[in-house]
Amino acid sequence: MANVLVTGANRGIGLELARQLAERGDRVIAVCRERSDELSALDARIESGIDVTDRDSLADLAGRLDGVELHGLFNNAGVLRSSDFDALEDQLDDYRLQFEVNALGPLRVTRALVDRLVEGSKVAIITSRMGSIADNTSGGHYGYRMSKAAVNMGGVSLAHELKPRGIAVGLLHPGYVQTDMTGHTGHVGPAEAAAGLIQRFDELSLESTGSFRHANGEALDW
Repeated sequence: MANVLVTGANRGIGLELARQLAERGDRVIAVCRERSDELSALDARIESGIDVTDRDSLADLAGRLDGVELHGLFNNAGVLRSSDFDALEDQLDDYRLQFEVNALGPLRVTRALVDRLVEGSKVAIITSRMGSIADNTSGGHYGYRMSKAAVNMGGVSLAHELKPRGIAVGLLHPGYVQTDMTGHTGHVGPAEAAAGLIQRFDELSLESTGSFRHANGEALDW
């Protein structure tokens, strides 16, 4: 039985990750800003009031987990805001928010908890193929794409950083998922996406650390 922490666990993909991990017997630590009724119904330890963009909040989380060994970390918390090139100057706060949450958030959470991660543990960063430069054939979504491209680079650096500690890092794209973030449009539901992410997480090793993969197993271009 492993201790696995999931950020952004109160809804969407994070909620499904927490649900499925708990159902298979993992001890889930569900981190969120505000708990939801659906999350409260799960067999999980809930750590609410945590903001991945706030230094004091992350220090508080690390303190709450004093003495806890982590075997897995899903950096799932994310945000999507619309981008319109013609309204760039009016939307810069939204750009900055996406960078703070999507790009810096996973690094800050991992840094805050790195001393809780044991040798052989794994870190997943839930990113997006929209951060792939090679895959960008339609343009638009500037803030979101840029934040995800940044976290992809950060994740590869993190993989190099943590490999000597025996910790593997995977960059995982869940697919186009039907959640609040996408207005419930998309190709797959949260349950299917979470199942694929967990399978890719289980396959992750020091040999594949730093890789960028779709939840369906496909290797993705940078």
